[in-house]
Amino acid sequence: MSKPSPTPRAILETLSDFATEFGPLEAPNLLVLTDKKTGALYVECHVSASQLVGGATTDVPLDPDEQPEYRANREIVADDILFERMKNDALYGRTFSNIVAEYTKEFDADRPLKIIGGQHRFEAIRLALEAGVDEHHGIKVYLALSMEQRLDVQVISNTNIAISADLLDRIQETFFGPELRNWCQRAGLLEPDVDFADHRERGGPIPVREARTFIVNYYLGKQINARKFEETDTTPYLSKSGATDDVWEDVKKKHPGLWNDPQLLRAAKEFGALVKAQRQAFVGQSPKPKPDLPEKAMNPAILAAWAYVAGMLHDNDERIQRHFSLRDISGRDPLNAAALAKGRHRTDADNYRGLGYRTDARERGRFVELFFLQAEDGRGITSSAVDLAIKEYHAKVAVLEVIKATERR
Repeated sequence: MSKPSPTPRAILETLSDFATEFGPLEAPNLLVLTDKKTGALYVECHVSASQLVGGATTDVPLDPDEQPEYRANREIVADDILFERMKNDALYGRTFSNIVAEYTKEFDADRPLKIIGGQHRFEAIRLALEAGVDEHHGIKVYLALSMEQRLDVQVISNTNIAISADLLDRIQETFFGPELRNWCQRAGLLEPDVDFADHRERGGPIPVREARTFIVNYYLGKQINARKFEETDTTPYLSKSGATDDVWEDVKKKHPGLWNDPQLLRAAKEFGALVKAQRQAFVGQSPKPKPDLPEKAMNPAILAAWAYVAGMLHDNDERIQRHFSLRDISGRDPLNAAALAKGRHRTDADNYRGLGYRTDARERGRFVELFFLQAEDGRGITSSAVDLAIKEYHAKVAVLEVIKATERR
C-alpha cells in the first residue's frame, strides 16, 4: 500500500499546479507544513467558492487503486437541523474554514481537490454558489499522501464532525483490504456492491462490528467441547467498535484461511437466511409490528450466540442441521419474538424487557443456552425452551463460580 516518498521538486511542482488551478489568496507565498506524526505535507489557504466547487469532489475513495468503488467518508445527512442552518448561513455570506482536502490527479483528474473532511460545509458552499454567493473559504490541502497517511487524515478529519464508530470501523476495514466485505457479499450478509453501514439502522447493511462478531464467535465456538457444555463458560464475544479489536486481529492470525473456509461460509449463509426469514414473517402484517421485531436476528447478542453455537456444532451434522433449520419454523417468526419478550429471571431488573433487547454478556450467554437447547430437538423456540435456557444459564454461572472458588482454595 505504500508508495515512494515524493521528492522536494515533485512537491513544489504539485503545489504550483494547485496554486495555478485554484488561485488561493496566499499565493505565491504558500507555506508547506508537515504533520510530524505521519510526515504528511499540507498547506493552509483560502480559495473562492467558484474555484473550490469547480475543481473539488466529495466522492472520494479511501483506496483508489484497489477498492475504488467504496467510500470512506460518511454520507451527507440532508435532514440534520445543523446542516439546514449551515446552508442558510452560507446564503448570507458566511465564510467557512477547516475544510480538509487532498490535491491529487491520480484519480478523477478533472476534480483534483478531494474533500476528505467538511463534506457538509462544502455542500453548503456549493448551494450558496448556485444562488450567486461566491466567498473565500479556508481549506487545508494535503499533498502526495501515502495510503497510510490518507487513512490517518480520513479518521482525524471525520472525527472532527463526530464520526460514528461504525464509519471508523468501515474506514479501517477498507484500509486493510476488501476481504471482509467480499466475504460478507458472498455469504449474503451484504448485497452485491454494497458497503458496510456507516451508521446503525434497522434494515440497513450489516455494520463491520457485527460481521467481525459473527466470524470471531464461530471460531470461539469451535474451541468448545460440546460434551462439557454444562461446565464451560460459553459467553460469546462482542467485537469492539471504533477502536482496534485485538480479539479480531488474533482470529485472523490464527485462521489465515478463514476467507475460504467452507463451513464458516455455510454458517454465514444460513444465518443470512434466518435474517431474511425473520423479516419475511412480518411482511404485510396488520397491525404493523413494532420495528424491532423483523430485525430481531440482527440483535448483536443473537448474532453472536447463533454463530457461537454454529461453531460449537460444526462437527455434529445432525445437530447443526437442526440449528440451521430454525429458519424453516412455520406459522410464526423463527425467533418467536413474543416468547423471547416474556423470558426473564428473578434476578433481572424491573426494566428488563425480555430476551433480545440487550447485548450484554448475560444476554449473549442466555442465547447460547437457548440455541444449544433448540439444536437438541429442533422444535424451535418456545416459551418453555426460553424459560429452561435462562434457568440453565444461571445454573451454569453458579457451577462456574463454585469451580473458581474451589480452584482458589
